[in-house]
Amino acid sequence: MRARLTELATDRRDAGAALPAFTCYDLATAAGVTDAAVRTGSPVALLVSPRTAAGPHGLGLVRALRALADHAPVPVSLQLDHATDPELIEAAVEAGADAVLADGSRGGEEANAAFVAAVRKRLAARFPHVTVEAELGRIEGNEDVAAVAAQVAAGALTDPGRVGAFLDRSGADLLAVSLGNVHGRYPAPPALDWARLASIRELTGVPLVLHGASGLPPADLARAIGHGVCKVNINTELRATVFDTLTAEVPAQRDRGLNMDALLAAWSAAVTERAEAAILALSPAVRSDVVRSDAVRSDAVRSSPAGPGAPSPTAPA
Repeated sequence: MRARLTELATDRRDAGAALPAFTCYDLATAAGVTDAAVRTGSPVALLVSPRTAAGPHGLGLVRALRALADHAPVPVSLQLDHATDPELIEAAVEAGADAVLADGSRGGEEANAAFVAAVRKRLAARFPHVTVEAELGRIEGNEDVAAVAAQVAAGALTDPGRVGAFLDRSGADLLAVSLGNVHGRYPAPPALDWARLASIRELTGVPLVLHGASGLPPADLARAIGHGVCKVNINTELRATVFDTLTAEVPAQRDRGLNMDALLAAWSAAVTERAEAAILALSPAVRSDVVRSDAVRSDAVRSSPAGPGAPSPTAPA
């Protein structure tokens, strides 16, 4: 069913959870994500990359995903991600996107705010209910190619002191933050700037978004949610699942008479399994379990007479 992204993110924040947003390059992947949402009874967002949307059949895919979302028995939002072209943004919204990330982050704060505000003004007359997300700072890496992510460039992190003014000038409904998170594969779990995130949360009630979540440990996701993140974008993990499935299934289905129905079914089923795991990892029950587990470990370390380096009483010998 159709749902506003702002409302979904806010509802998840109120529930102590986060809305998972999955990049979908095709209908088989989107169907798998939607099936996971139905199985868990949870809302999701389907993301379309600007490169996909700008392709020969990109707007056709947006229309297909709109139909898929509208017929789902759970709330599903459809967002154009990281878009820098106002004409593409308007075309995608006409085709059915109910949210956009108007990404002016490469142009500096002033130009970024002006770009987001211009997009909002352009859409206001015909599409007043479209959610507009913005990114303050700069999240490095490539959304569509899973290369090992480079280190975050100096000055790319979100400045808490600039958040209020940026939101006032841009009119953004959601804010994607840069805390050391990147697009692509992490060579090692990143050291996210939790103090920065806590400061941002104290300064704004606008829903916060974490990009580059693929590969982050569950404890980091739980901590981000605890600091106000209520939408989490997932791409690389889902693409890896598709490629792994195709690697395994293509030879088998070739031997079975080039069975496309079976291949697509395996593709969607694998995506459903992966997406369901991500949805549950961002749910309030799982988050509470992670937090309690961390608290137990911390209490064990504090109570150990030998200090932090000593084995936990619950740890195996």
